[in-house]
Amino acid sequence: MEKQVLESSEERTFQYQDSLPSLPVPPLDESLSKYLDAETEGECPSHLIVLCRGRVFAFDAIHEGNMVTPPEIFRQLTYIQKRCHSEPEGPGVAALTSNERTKWAELRQYLIDLDPKNLTLLEKIQRSLFVVCLDDSSPHATPEDYTEITRLGLTGDPTVRWGDKSYNSIFFSNGTCSAFCDHSPFDAMALITMLSYVEKKIIENEGKWKGSDKVRDIPVPEELVFTVDQKIQDEIGCTKDLYYKKVSDLQIVNYAFTSFGKALIRKKKLHPDTFVQLALQLAYYKCHGRPGCCYETAMTRRFYHGRTETIRSCTMEAVEWCKSMLDPSDSTYQQLQLMHQAFAKHNKMRKDCENGKGFDRHLLGLLLIAQEQGLPVPELYVDNAFTASGGGGNFVLSTSLTGYTRLSGSALPMVHHGYGFFYAIRDDRIVITCSSWKSCPETDAEVLCRTVFQCFQDMLQLTVAAQL
Repeated sequence: MEKQVLESSEERTFQYQDSLPSLPVPPLDESLSKYLDAETEGECPSHLIVLCRGRVFAFDAIHEGNMVTPPEIFRQLTYIQKRCHSEPEGPGVAALTSNERTKWAELRQYLIDLDPKNLTLLEKIQRSLFVVCLDDSSPHATPEDYTEITRLGLTGDPTVRWGDKSYNSIFFSNGTCSAFCDHSPFDAMALITMLSYVEKKIIENEGKWKGSDKVRDIPVPEELVFTVDQKIQDEIGCTKDLYYKKVSDLQIVNYAFTSFGKALIRKKKLHPDTFVQLALQLAYYKCHGRPGCCYETAMTRRFYHGRTETIRSCTMEAVEWCKSMLDPSDSTYQQLQLMHQAFAKHNKMRKDCENGKGFDRHLLGLLLIAQEQGLPVPELYVDNAFTASGGGGNFVLSTSLTGYTRLSGSALPMVHHGYGFFYAIRDDRIVITCSSWKSCPETDAEVLCRTVFQCFQDMLQLTVAAQL
């Protein structure tokens, strides 16, 4: 559901490179373009972009003042799919958006200089509601294992993903679906809220359209044909090679723990999110023999323009509990007491962060002010302890709860020796997505995920033993 997430830094900077030196490169990609405005603010776009087999199409979601119906959308998508399967593949310009930011900025400008029409097409894509990706892959999934669909959703065909769009809706050829997002404009809960509504409506209607099957005489989709030269074609090939080389290094698993879920955890009077976070701390300690500095997302949406704050899950209380759980001489009672103390600490931190009493966003703001005003960077930010604690985007565990929903998310590790760890907590199960880099000999997403599952059982057993 999420692209490469680095929530500890909201800015995306261009590092100047020597390639294409004749092209001016801005020092900072500092703006977000917003097109969905209130009616009083002007015209609002209503068209969709569809990517299929390296080609780009557009069609309007409004016809004669009314939204197009599902049969009409199906007609449009079928038209695109039939054309793309009976005609040669397109150049795959979308792949360029998966490139390193500076390189893509340079190539984007090259496209514009090559033909002014390319700027019109790029702006049309930028202004669209969102991108629909028709992917030829057929990922297999079971109620216990969603790994393949998650892997392809996050690291699939770059010619049918537009990296600069905030939302790409991916539909695979076997009917499974996923999403691919740019984190900059919004946080995961905005997407989860929307998709939960969609899921609710699908369930209410038993997956069937119960309205009219009539298809109005609406214009067929328009193909957006970019002017490309040999240089752009070569760059697309190089970008795809680099992309597939990078993603081949990613290890990602998406498994469901089905022994119990939120219902039983609540019955034990424990907070489900804290339950998972402490299980992760214990699992990391078991796997690596040391605590793991951890980032967990706290939502600050109760504030105007509120985004996120960092819950630092690796507390002293959590570490003391982990040590006790691995010490055979400690009693069950002692371990349970320490666990309750760790729960209490984490629960308090979550409330504090949600109420604007965290500190990581404040520290980020102070750092950016110093940089923007040319002031000396305070010593705190270059202190080894600050980095070791996760500061500056160095959290070994990058985690987020995707809600008490049927929707799962994923992201890449913040650091090479770290893990991405997302989870959804349902009444009867906990669905975990864990990622790591194969090239790092220290980490193994499969092992950590399985160890977390065992820790869930250990924690439940602890509460049961205490009642005997």
